Order: sequence, then C-alpha cells, then structure tokens
Amino acid sequence: MICYKCGCRLSEHDFCTGCGADVALYKRIMFASNRLYNDGLEKASVRDLSGAIISLRQSLKFNKNNIDARNLLGLVYFEMGEAVAALKEWVISDNIRPKKNIAADYIEMIQANQARLSSINETIKKYNQALMYCHQDSADLAIIQLKKVLSNSPKYVRAHQLLALLYINSEEWEKAQRELVRCSHVDTNNTTTMRFQKEVERMLMPEAAPGKGPVKKKGSGNAVRYQSGNEIIIQPANVKEPKGISSLLNLGIGVIIGVAIACFLILPGQIRNVKADTSEELRKVSENLDAKTATIDELGQKVQKLQDENAQLSEEIASYQVNDDTLKATDNLMMAVSAYLANPDDLEAVAAHLEALDEELARDEEDSSKYKTESYMALYNGFVDTVRPRLVEYYYNTGYENYRSRNFEDAIPDLARVYQYDETNVNALFFLGISYYRTEDYDNAKETFAKVIDNFPGTNSASQSKTYLAEINNTEAR
Repeated sequence: MICYKCGCRLSEHDFCTGCGADVALYKRIMFASNRLYNDGLEKASVRDLSGAIISLRQSLKFNKNNIDARNLLGLVYFEMGEAVAALKEWVISDNIRPKKNIAADYIEMIQANQARLSSINETIKKYNQALMYCHQDSADLAIIQLKKVLSNSPKYVRAHQLLALLYINSEEWEKAQRELVRCSHVDTNNTTTMRFQKEVERMLMPEAAPGKGPVKKKGSGNAVRYQSGNEIIIQPANVKEPKGISSLLNLGIGVIIGVAIACFLILPGQIRNVKADTSEELRKVSENLDAKTATIDELGQKVQKLQDENAQLSEEIASYQVNDDTLKATDNLMMAVSAYLANPDDLEAVAAHLEALDEELARDEEDSSKYKTESYMALYNGFVDTVRPRLVEYYYNTGYENYRSRNFEDAIPDLARVYQYDETNVNALFFLGISYYRTEDYDNAKETFAKVIDNFPGTNSASQSKTYLAEINNTEAR
C-alpha cells in the first residue's frame, strides 16, 4: 500500500515512515475497499452477479481507483448482457491506469470484432423498442422484439425479466417460469427474478398456498375454481369481471355534455365582450399611430443623415487602421530581430515577438497583404529560417513539459507551433493530438490524428493514432 501524500510504501505503523502523515483512516478505507472486492469476487464465482455488483460498487465508493474492482464490475455487467455499462467501467479504468491494464484488452476485443459490436448495438435498439411497445400496451410486438434480443444476447437478464413479466401479465405461467429459470442460470440470486418466481409458483401450485390462487379443474376446460377458506368458488374461464368501463363511459358522457353547455351558453357572451374590448383597443392604437407616424418620419431623416456621416468616418478610420497595422507588424518583426541580435539565447523574448507578429498577420489577412512587400517577406523568411531550429527545440521542450505534467491546455499552443515550424516532427504532432483528446476537443483531435496517419504511415505514432480515433468514434457513438 502506497502513501497517498508522498508515495512511499506504508509499513504496519499508523503513520507514513516517509512523510509522517497519519494513514490509519486511509488504511481502513483501503482495506474496506479490498474486502468488498473480495466479497464481490466470491459472489461472482458462484454466479450471484447482482450481489457481486452491489459489493463492487461499494468497493469503488471507498476507492474509485481500485482497478481490479472496476474491471471485475465490467465483466459482471458484460456477463449479464449490459455491454454499455461494461464498456463504461473499462474506459474509466483505462483512463485511470493507461498502462498494464487488462481493461484495454477488453475494449480492444469488443472494438476489433465489428460483427459483435453491431450485434450489441442492435440488441440495445431492439430492447428499447420493446420497452416503447410496453408503454404503448402492445404486448405482442414487445414479446417479438424481446425474442429477437435474446436470440442475439441469450444472457441479457433484463430482457429475460421483461419477457417473463409480459408472460405473467398475459397469464402464460409456464412460459414465464421458463424465462425466469434462464435468468437464474445467469444470476442465481437476483431479487427481481426471485420475486417473479414466487408469484409464478403461487399461480402454478395454489395448493401450496390455500385461498390465494386459481385451480383449473381436471377434465373441465371452461371453468376455474377459487378456494377461499373452506368455500370453493367456480367461475367460467373466459369470463372477465368488468373493470369500470361503464363508469368511465358515464364520466366521458358527462364531460361532453358540460363542454356542449359551455359552448352554446357561456362562450357566445364571452366572445362578444372580447370583440368589444378589441375594437376599443384598435381605435386607441389608430389614434396613437397617426401621431407617431409624423415623429417616425422626422427621426428617419435624422437617422439617414447620421448613417451617411458614420459611413464617411468609417472610411477614414479604415485608412488609418491599415497604416497602424503595418506599423505594428513591422515593429514586431524588428523587435524580434533586435532581441535575437542582443541575446541569441533569449528565445523566450524572440518567440513572444514572433507570436505577436503572427497574431497581427492573422488578424486581418486581406489587409495584411497590402504591406507584405518582397523586402518585408524576405526579411521575415530569412529571420525565421535562422531561428527555426532553436525555436522548434524551445517550443518542444516547453510543450512536452506541460504534456508530461498533464497541463494539456498549456501544451497545445506550444506543440502546435512546433509543427508549424517543423512539419517533420511526428512526436509533436502526436502529442498535440493526445492533448486535444484529453481536453475533449474531439474535432481537433481527430484532425490531428488523421495528419499523423497520413503524413507518417507505418510509424508507431500512426498505429496509436488509429486506436485513439477508434476510441473517439466509440465515445461519440454512445
């Protein structure tokens, strides 16, 4: 066990021998997490998957970095048919520990098999469609969809349970029992499955619970006997008790009559009152409109005059702006050259002036073309060629240091400038793509990884870029 404060290995004492921190409570938390992980592992080994999920979730509450517990939780989810939940746990695990983590193998195993990935997606869509059919009271269509789901994913526990519930609702007890038995083969101690099984067994074997269930009389296909205490009640099998339809019908008729009375007696008077109020409002608005029309015409003339003056001033300001931009761009280039001549080792100052120059050139590309003369561009290109190798080294060291410190937002501009000055630097381009990925800028990350693959084929960076592209596409698909 490692100290949370200094990283030193802990001993049997309740304090860290490296930094002296009190680790008694920390040890108890880690031990509790490991104990719950072992409990979840034991339950999973005897197929008590729902119990294992509870233990493993508790373990992660104590220690979210418990990689073994998170990976096992993903395996339990996958065994129960919950592929999306499993991938979620494995992706979190892979981000916590990118190296020497079996979760990466699990993710690659699923992503490499496109047929299996497509089957998982189809299973989820069909299960959601079945749920929608259930909400629409289309039980037959829901059963058909669930059978398709289970043909693709036979261990999908929730699909088995929903299918059993539909069978229970339609009083097909034997079929419901078969689905629940299949559930118990996957997850032996699922509470929902056991509750459904108890209800099915009560209906299939009413003699085990007197007075609580129907019994079909042998030799009689059109009658059902109910036992209540010492009395037996016989009811035709196909006769269903009324469920309040007549009451609902009477209620609907009453609502219709009330609406009709409102329409024919109350509504006409209300309409007349509204029309009278509207006419009065229109008269007042018309009077105000005539008075304001003259004012609007007068203000319109003033506005037109001010717009003409504004256009004239804008043209004058634009002419001054071009000259000002020319001076700023020239000043930045001169200051960069001057800083380099004064101290060639002060690359930070040179880089700062060149960055300001690039911002001025990019701020208005159309106007900047007016002062990009041949002599100006010759000086600019010659100076950049002179300092390019040292600028590449400076930006790469700064960007890579921020990248190693996981300051990805600070690393992005420096690594981008490395590739701007040296398009053969595959490491800078690859680290730039990872920085975009870690800051969840997936559009720039995909574009950067695509450049690595196109410009540097056959390299290790290109191979890893393909993996990151697959992860991004998988994340966006969810």
